[in-house]
Amino acid sequence: MMKYLMFILDQLNWVVIIILCLTLGLAPFAPPHILEKISMLMQGTLIRPLDWFDLLFHSLPWLLLIMKLVFRK
Repeated sequence: MMKYLMFILDQLNWVVIIILCLTLGLAPFAPPHILEKISMLMQGTLIRPLDWFDLLFHSLPWLLLIMKLVFRK
């Protein structure tokens, strides 16, 4: 499983991940939606399934960026 994850991360281009972070990761831009969802998570008000999906959807590019930075060769 870890080898497969490393293979996928190696195939992803840095530019693509950065563009995903700047578009999907921050959309909508005023204020960034991801900050609202993280705030809801910290307050314990992130209860609807749609909110959880939204948090995952907007945080996925940032998680990919962090993983690519940590596991880079």
